[in-house]
Amino acid sequence: MKAMVLNEYGEASEFRPAELDKPVAGAGQVLVRIAASSVNTVDTMIRQMGQENLPLSPDLPALLGMDFAGTVEAVGDGVSDFAPGDEVYGCAGGLIGLPGALAEYIAADARLIAHKPESLSMREAAAMPLVGITAHEGLVRAGTQAGQKVLVHGGAGGVGHLAVQLAKHMGAEVYTTITGDKQSKIVADYDATAIDFKTEEVADYVARHTDGAGFDVVFDTVGGANLSNSFAAAALNGNVSTTVSLVELDLTPIHFRGLSLHVVFMLIPMLHDHKRETHGAILARLAELVDSGAITPLLDEQRFELAQVGDAYARLTSGQAIGKVVVEITD
Repeated sequence: MKAMVLNEYGEASEFRPAELDKPVAGAGQVLVRIAASSVNTVDTMIRQMGQENLPLSPDLPALLGMDFAGTVEAVGDGVSDFAPGDEVYGCAGGLIGLPGALAEYIAADARLIAHKPESLSMREAAAMPLVGITAHEGLVRAGTQAGQKVLVHGGAGGVGHLAVQLAKHMGAEVYTTITGDKQSKIVADYDATAIDFKTEEVADYVARHTDGAGFDVVFDTVGGANLSNSFAAAALNGNVSTTVSLVELDLTPIHFRGLSLHVVFMLIPMLHDHKRETHGAILARLAELVDSGAITPLLDEQRFELAQVGDAYARLTSGQAIGKVVVEITD
């Protein structure tokens, strides 16, 4: 089968075309002919950092790509929920021990996939899995409820745009940090209140939108140093979820505000074979929400084919993409 692989890691590494053996569906697996795969920030980190700095990276030559949408071609022993011809989507490869989706086929653990939303194209469905699962997990672990005030940092980003829509579906009053007119329009379409983080200080928007009380839930999809802003924006005894906690911070503000911090690392089921069925269940639920009109994936306007995967990675790392970057692989 055709694939694009990395023969080395690093900033200058390039994807190269390769002919690989077509995988076979083993017990509990589904063989999927891949139509599209989306690019996530963690994919670009793996490419740049490799196993030495990011141990979850695959062995070289590396077949990356976690997200995919496609059509089932065969099922292995013990698989009863899928059959040849089913259209599916999932996040099931691109890590150490799990060949990725930048190829024509993937043998995916059936617990990590679900039937794709009927209302979406393959390209649109491929944009959903990693960010959708992450958004869902972050909001649920923070105990998001109807009537709460929820702040999503980065509401026009990959995880953020789905978190905003999911929180709205849960009945929350949703606010989100953005910058620029394009991002402002995107979140306005989701019926969320936009906060331009470049022009307004945390204390000012907390005072303006919560009378100084703070937000019940803060979902930080930016993370890092921005976590300090999340702590400052949260209400007393509030909940903060983050997708990026690879940073040293003074946790004193958490103590004196009685905050609960939830670190969302959605790759755990894949890396450790831990409760993988929860991902399949979340994807099934997300498909229902998409088909009901409750949430819609946002895709970048630029399109890429498999041979252009390097350009797709460059597009995401440039910071110019608005929405998910997707690579189309087969018809």
